[in-house]
Amino acid sequence: MQTFQVNILNPKAAKLLQSLADLKLISISEQPENGFQTVVNRLRKKASAAPPSLEDITKEVEGVRSKRYAQRKA
Repeated sequence: MQTFQVNILNPKAAKLLQSLADLKLISISEQPENGFQTVVNRLRKKASAAPPSLEDITKEVEGVRSKRYAQRKA
C-alpha cells in the first residue's frame, strides 16, 4: 500500500476523492491535529498583533543572561 498526502485546492477534487472512496478504490483518513503546530500558530497570531519592541527583547535577553551568570558563579 502506498500513502500520499494530498492538499486539496479545489472543492471539486474533494468530491472526486470521495467518489473514489465510495467505490472502495481508496481510503480517506484525516490526520490528527498537531498540538505543537496549533501552539505555534497561536503564538504567531499574537505576535503579529503586538510585536515586541527591541527594548523589550533586550530587557528579556539581559534578564536571562544575568540569571545564567548568577547560577555559574554560585
